Amino acid sequence: MKHKGLILIIVVVLCVAVLFLLPKDKKYGEIAAVGKPAPVFELKDAEGNLWRLSDLRGKVVYLNFWATWCTTCRAEAPSKEALFLKMQGKPFQMFGVLFRDNPANLTSYYRTQAVSAPTLISPGNEMAKLYGITGVPETFIIDKNGIVREKIVGPMVWDSAESVKMIEKYL
Repeated sequence: MKHKGLILIIVVVLCVAVLFLLPKDKKYGEIAAVGKPAPVFELKDAEGNLWRLSDLRGKVVYLNFWATWCTTCRAEAPSKEALFLKMQGKPFQMFGVLFRDNPANLTSYYRTQAVSAPTLISPGNEMAKLYGITGVPETFIIDKNGIVREKIVGPMVWDSAESVKMIEKYL
């Protein structure tokens, strides 16, 4: 038992060495960060239309991660809809991104909430992983050059003068 301390040190050193030598999953090594290029995506919306971030250059892109089961998201929905309507005719594209939810739930949700912006469906929540989502709602504002300019964690009143001004400065 007098070598117990030495054995413990050797075990700890070996564990640390193994952790450093294990292959790293670099797929999600870089997540969305303000001031950095937005992670690219190519996803279908709930109607089956294909959307690519690369096709949206020249537009400000609003990505709001949400879920039908999220009461905060439901409370935020009317102001998102109002923002969508206010931004019509401007170089602006709004998306909802369904998070940890079944797309089949959208039909009944749409009966109770007006949702004009496309809802992107990300199999396996891959997009949420790329953007580093920890919960909903979370929103990203991406400028016309594909750079993340704002990351908002939690709900906002999206049709307020302050929110509209924040978005319009990137148009």
